[in-house]
Amino acid sequence: MQTKILEIDPLNFQLEKIKEAAEYIKAGKLVVFPTETVYGLGANALDETAVKNIFIAKGRPSDNPLIAHFSDIKDILDFVEIDKNLFEKIKILTPGPITFVLKKKKNIPDIVTAGRNTVAVRIPAHPIARALIKESNTPIAAPSANLSGKPSPTDPQHVIEDLNGRVDIIINGGKVDFGLESTVIDLTEKIPTLLRPGPITPEKLREIFGKIEIPEFIYGKAKVDVARAPGMKYRHYAPDKKTILIEYSENRIEKIHQLAKNYKNPLIIAFKEDEKYFSEIDTLISGSIENYFEIATNLFAFLREADKTNNDVIIIEGVEDKGLGISIMNRLRKAATEIWR
Repeated sequence: MQTKILEIDPLNFQLEKIKEAAEYIKAGKLVVFPTETVYGLGANALDETAVKNIFIAKGRPSDNPLIAHFSDIKDILDFVEIDKNLFEKIKILTPGPITFVLKKKKNIPDIVTAGRNTVAVRIPAHPIARALIKESNTPIAAPSANLSGKPSPTDPQHVIEDLNGRVDIIINGGKVDFGLESTVIDLTEKIPTLLRPGPITPEKLREIFGKIEIPEFIYGKAKVDVARAPGMKYRHYAPDKKTILIEYSENRIEKIHQLAKNYKNPLIIAFKEDEKYFSEIDTLISGSIENYFEIATNLFAFLREADKTNNDVIIIEGVEDKGLGISIMNRLRKAATEIWR
């Protein structure tokens, strides 16, 4: 397959280029597009054959549901069951980096939802994403635009590395803003349940919805048998190299040195403040311990960069499970082949 690369400036784009990409969606083709979180691999959510091709291109298990993306919050009303009170609450958080799991109507194909009676819906804030969905005149089903299991793409070059020749068109809209996939919250029960932490933190969710449930699997303390939303069941975000996560603790520096002695050529991904402790070891700086947003933004790019080195193991310094740190650690626990607590 010949993949076309379409350069579009998100701050000053020509609508004709968006319309060109939208014609691919209408024709049942695969289009990679930027969102504010990561790049998405999109197809017409109402075209079962097109959606099936998403799974083929990514090598994604068919029991792992997709997110249906809409250009405007009111557009979800044709596809989900939702009461007025709940609709008003989710409007507060849209458009933005959050996905809602709701009861679906029959016009959403089962292939999008992995046969479940619920569907994950999102209204992205990225101008290219919203314009593409609007011009396509259909919801767009889209997981992250990477090979299944690999770190999610936050830069167009990541997409080209993984999917060039597997998709019809890649929109190059530059680097994304957040670097972590959207928060996913299940709103089908009386008490909302966090299914995937992301840029919208639990603290913010409680402001809107009151009490929320945070299951043990969010913290890597339980397994998931059935994927109720994307990113729940399978190992994700993983480099090819052995990757060891050191959970945050007061003696984390000691643990890292102890572990590094077991390898010939380790690579440490560490906080800026701790770089001085690893002067004799290859090190990448994830960001400041005082700025979790910086760490989140760099996370997937650094995992990809680390995988390209000649080091024999990647050792990652984890953050605290608080605020955005919950989202960072959720991704790192899924990426790690081994965890030191």
